[in-house]
Amino acid sequence: MTTVRKASRKDHKPYETRHFDDVEWETIRWPGETGKMLFHPRPERPTEPNAGILRLEPGAYHPEHYHGFAQVWHILKGEFLIDGTPHGPGTVLFHPDPHFEGEFRTETGGEIFIVQYPGPTTGERPIYSGRFNMAERKAVASERVDL
Repeated sequence: MTTVRKASRKDHKPYETRHFDDVEWETIRWPGETGKMLFHPRPERPTEPNAGILRLEPGAYHPEHYHGFAQVWHILKGEFLIDGTPHGPGTVLFHPDPHFEGEFRTETGGEIFIVQYPGPTTGERPIYSGRFNMAERKAVASERVDL
């Protein structure tokens, strides 16, 4: 269920809520990943962030790749090796724009709350369609990792 509160002032926009249980799991770009994106960019709201939960199966991974947008991750469950450094529950990672998101692996699996938002310096926006709502995952070797 989506809730939109009435704005308290005419010059302010209201907050919105979405409940985790009201959103379906989607196929994500990388092997072993599914996600529930609670908010994501749409033509009528292109600067809305990608925000939601990534669920990672044991053995999930992705190669180093480029992003022109900024993002924040909060590890909720599991252990993750990011650029060779271990990170666990309670860790918050900030990726400024632009950045190369490092090689990522997990043997335990787990869940990460993510927020991806337009880069304050690049102006590049997070991509939802074709990365978070894939009907079928592509092979990692076929993905462009420099974009």
